[in-house]
Amino acid sequence: MKIELSDYETSVILRSLVPGDFEALVALQLACFPTMQPWTEDQFKSQLKAWPESQLGIFMDEKLVASAAHLIVEYGDYSNWSDFWQMSDNGYIRNHDPEGDSLYGIEIQVHPEYRGMKLSRRLYDARKSLCRDRNLARMMIGGRIPGYAPRAAEMTAREYVDEVIARRIFDPVLTAQLANGFVLKELIADYLSCDEDSGGYATSLEWNNLDHVSKRSRRTRRAVQPVRVSLVQYLMRPITDFTEFERQCTFFVETASDYKSDFVLFPELFTLQLLSLIGKTRPGTAARRLAEFTPRYLELFNDLAVRYNINVIGGSQFTLEGEDLFNSAYLFRRDGSIASQKKIHVTPSEARWWGIRGGDRVDVFDTDCGTIGILICYDVEFPELARVVADKGARLLFVPYNTNDRYGHQRVRLCAQARCIENHQFVVTAGCVGNLPFVENADVHYAQSAVLTPSDLPFARDGLAIEAEPNLETVLAHDLDLEALRRHKRQGTVQNWNDRRRDLYRVQWKGSDGERDI
Repeated sequence: MKIELSDYETSVILRSLVPGDFEALVALQLACFPTMQPWTEDQFKSQLKAWPESQLGIFMDEKLVASAAHLIVEYGDYSNWSDFWQMSDNGYIRNHDPEGDSLYGIEIQVHPEYRGMKLSRRLYDARKSLCRDRNLARMMIGGRIPGYAPRAAEMTAREYVDEVIARRIFDPVLTAQLANGFVLKELIADYLSCDEDSGGYATSLEWNNLDHVSKRSRRTRRAVQPVRVSLVQYLMRPITDFTEFERQCTFFVETASDYKSDFVLFPELFTLQLLSLIGKTRPGTAARRLAEFTPRYLELFNDLAVRYNINVIGGSQFTLEGEDLFNSAYLFRRDGSIASQKKIHVTPSEARWWGIRGGDRVDVFDTDCGTIGILICYDVEFPELARVVADKGARLLFVPYNTNDRYGHQRVRLCAQARCIENHQFVVTAGCVGNLPFVENADVHYAQSAVLTPSDLPFARDGLAIEAEPNLETVLAHDLDLEALRRHKRQGTVQNWNDRRRDLYRVQWKGSDGERDI
């Protein structure tokens, strides 16, 4: 039976709140700040009337679980940023100034049952996007310090804040704000007298928009926001249960999330590690037994992508459709949706040992960081497939692979490097290392994972942005500038894509996703 990916998806939606969300917002405020008064309906309606984007909310499976409120002001119009009621117009924000130069945050909250899922990071990132989109110079916030009250008898508020900054104390609000790039400007007494958890204290913090262009400046430029990618060079070793596999995967996703990566790539068929739970049996039978783990694999990685706020390319895993066995890569987006790409070209050993069948379509996938493509291992050795991916708009190509020796690794690496040059793409590769004794056709692994670039002046020497040490388990992270890639395609030393002689040759794609003449 074919697996329906929708059965494993989680709906995560970030959108502006509307009048009908008022009751849900009040319930959220009471859950987050039970000692404080929530917004009145008049305040909420006034906020939305002043600026429809003044309230942002995150909904998980249609439940409001986090929100942020803010307005735009002119920095020079205010001297006392510590006066919450003045800055927020007593909660009505009728002082919102569409022509202002600063975003002022008046509230951010995450439901207690959903904390630890990077939801505050999503909200701060959305606010930063507002600043960039509207060319605002900065974001100012007055932050609570709700962990202070229990420690007020043993230290002053200043000492408490110093300990939080030094990371010796965790504060549920200030720690998150510092982690999101804010700089402490001032400690404020009597900020909100009703805030018993903070002892009435708060902090004034600022984040500067480095993409801001002064209105007085005649210079214009296109904003550049790097995409941060991580890759996992995964050590294959025998395990005793699925929980052990889950623990290893969680560690790597959490590490990539701590790097604030937008994507993390796992290797092809790193799930073969689960064969150590099945015991010795014929390879063809073992492959089908491994496919029985696919539902748990999908549940695990969908949860990790949402919980750690990162797009996960979960390597690949065997899937059964009827009697046909496929090697499928999965994209787990941080918004809770899932997509898949089957391996098109099956190697002789895959066909002989496992009975794998090749897919018949090449898709690209929209993400919050642009369009991406996924080609599994052997597929990157066929330039026609990368042409299709590039023609469909993907500038970032992920290649999970699994090879048993340096010869196989080099075939993947050299062909992936060529795809960068031919199609003006970045390519991220991730492979397995280590051994699985007594698991046939998957007992030995070799990899040296890397982030590859075109070979030209704007990019890394040798077209190699970063690479792992061979045969060592590790996680790497690197920033890729898609704007530099766009310029290179138009103005590079050579322009392979534009200089194709389509009057002499072309790629004709006839997959189930539609025909293309490239």
